[in-house]
Amino acid sequence: MIVKICGITTLEDAQAAIEAGADMLGFNFYEKSPRYLTPQACRTITQKLPLHRVTTVGVFVNLPTLEIQHILQATGLHLAQLSGDESPQELAALHGQAFKSLRPSDNNALQADLSRYSPHKGAPAWLLDAYRSGAYGGTGQTADWGLAANLARQVPILLAGGLRPDNVASAIGQVHPWGVDVASGVESSPGLKDPAAMKDFIRNAKQAGQSVVYCRQVEIPL
Repeated sequence: MIVKICGITTLEDAQAAIEAGADMLGFNFYEKSPRYLTPQACRTITQKLPLHRVTTVGVFVNLPTLEIQHILQATGLHLAQLSGDESPQELAALHGQAFKSLRPSDNNALQADLSRYSPHKGAPAWLLDAYRSGAYGGTGQTADWGLAANLARQVPILLAGGLRPDNVASAIGQVHPWGVDVASGVESSPGLKDPAAMKDFIRNAKQAGQSVVYCRQVEIPL
């Protein structure tokens, strides 16, 4: 079970997440987010991390492709997560270094998304987040686990949206995702992580993942 701790804003939180067993770290470049940080601030964190032990992800909302590519190069991040209204062409222009975050309101919306976007050929293929009108994720609202389970049977997904240490095991048991993504569910305040909550979340997710049977094996890029 892959665990992504998203919305990292400090070196201390990044190090604590890695020591607790996180597989992926997310850094948010959406200026309206309480977890926003500049590329320069991100670089000061990533250059002090053991990047061979963790996959780093930049979270972007409606930025031009060239700007995303520049930020990835400047910060040394491995992947881009496109969480806005990016087109299939913009996703493809990142040449396999990006995956799309989907926020379907119902099954019809999910099927429309799947018909528009080709899945990332690595893993995760997609991230599935909770729908909330006018929001681009990070709301703490719980995703539709039924929709997520249908998608997880087809491709490796990251499940996000309202996950916490006390519900992540139930989510994994119902959805069988490739991985789980958490931000506000392990915070002491917006943008600042609670080390104990991160440890509990990661432990509960890993234990729940041991009982899930998968039909495919996939690896995350490092």
